[in-house]
Amino acid sequence: MAETLTYETLYEILRKERIKQELQNLEKTFYRDVNKYIKDKVDVLETQKQKSSIFAQKEIEKTEKQLDNVKKIIRELYEKRELKIVQLALSSAKIRKMDDLPELLPEEKVMFEILVKALKIHRENIINNILEKPKDIKIDQEVKLIRFTQAVPKFMADDNNEYGPFEEEYIALLPSKVVEILIKNNRAELI
Repeated sequence: MAETLTYETLYEILRKERIKQELQNLEKTFYRDVNKYIKDKVDVLETQKQKSSIFAQKEIEKTEKQLDNVKKIIRELYEKRELKIVQLALSSAKIRKMDDLPELLPEEKVMFEILVKALKIHRENIINNILEKPKDIKIDQEVKLIRFTQAVPKFMADDNNEYGPFEEEYIALLPSKVVEILIKNNRAELI
């Protein structure tokens, strides 16, 4: 981590995310760092509660308020970033391209990839089938979330769509028929 997290740095990160349209770059360990910061604050609070003076009570109230504010900042920051990621996923699904987005945190990248795949599947099954193959519409196609138990190379499924490649432990949202085959061949498991 480049700098130690403080209430002020978290607020500044949120401020930048609020005012800028594009997703802001954060340290790749940001969520782990925030988790540690909150845990440390909770430990400080517990230590303060063990004291019984009036001074300690004021410090307890101050720490509790700061902890509540940090949680609000993190929640709003997450929601701002989530909205931007959904918009990026929608754009990627429309242009049928998944760019490498270095500003995505590892946890966000998983969500982004799942969204793009789900949007592409939905788009393919509705728009493209209506325009190109009106008799083959599969509007009610069910999808399932899976985790790959081993690496799977790129493949063509019965629905004439290409999937993959997928690395071991990768999480994906795929059509049920594709999922059934992957599970049957011990390549993935339902989440």
